[in-house]
Formats: sequence, C-alpha cells, structure tokens
Amino acid sequence: MLMRTDPFRELDRLTEQVFGNASRPTTMPLEAWRADGEFVVEFDLPGVDPDSIDVDVERNVLTVRAQRESHRPQEAEVVAAERPSGLFGRELILGDSLDTANVTANYEDGVLTLRIPIAEQAKPRKISVGTSKSKREIAA
Repeated sequence: MLMRTDPFRELDRLTEQVFGNASRPTTMPLEAWRADGEFVVEFDLPGVDPDSIDVDVERNVLTVRAQRESHRPQEAEVVAAERPSGLFGRELILGDSLDTANVTANYEDGVLTLRIPIAEQAKPRKISVGTSKSKREIAA
C-alpha cells in the first residue's frame, strides 16, 4: 500500500507537545521589569476568574496558576476554537535580592500584576570610610 507522507504533520505534532496549542497552552505571556525599588511582573490572563488565580512563593520560586473555563455549551457545534481554556501555570526563579515575603498581587483588565520589593540589603547604599583625619563617604 502506498502512503502519502506529510513532513509538516510530524513537525506540528512535536511543536504542540513542546509549546502547547490553543486548547492546551503550556505558558502564559509575561512582561517583567525592575524600577523604583521593585521588580514588577505582568501576566496576560484575559477572561480568567480572579478566584481561580493562585500565587505561591516557596524559597525563591514564584508559581502562578490560573484557570479559564469555556462558556460554550457541551452540545454546541464548534465552528472555531482559538481561545485557550483550562489550567495555566508559570514558575519564575527569583533572585536572592528580592523580598519574597512582601509580594503583592493585583488582577485588573485581564492582567495579573505582581510587585516584589527589592530587599534592603540589595539596594545601593553609602558606606562611611574613616581616616585618621576625617570621614568621607564612598558609594557602594
């Protein structure tokens, strides 16, 4: 029997296993930056019920989980299904310079914003240097 092969079918299958697809995404998009003495991370989670969002910090690993339910009736005929639903999760390894005991979270307009203060011991500070004649300050 002669079988026609599609080299892209296998590539699509492997890509879905690694990166997920519309019905089973593996990650949630994020943007992160450091400014004004804090580290800010924003996750795109449109259509997620705020009660389903779970944020945990254990040691220096930040874990975010959320779930988006489909509102489509079970008996409906699906014409297009591009909006991912189900459980989303993401882990971030945070540096030791962050104060993980004081993380704050806010969910607004489909965006989860986490603010993590920079630890006091990681902030730049002045150190006095004494000499036999006078003291002067040197930036650390």
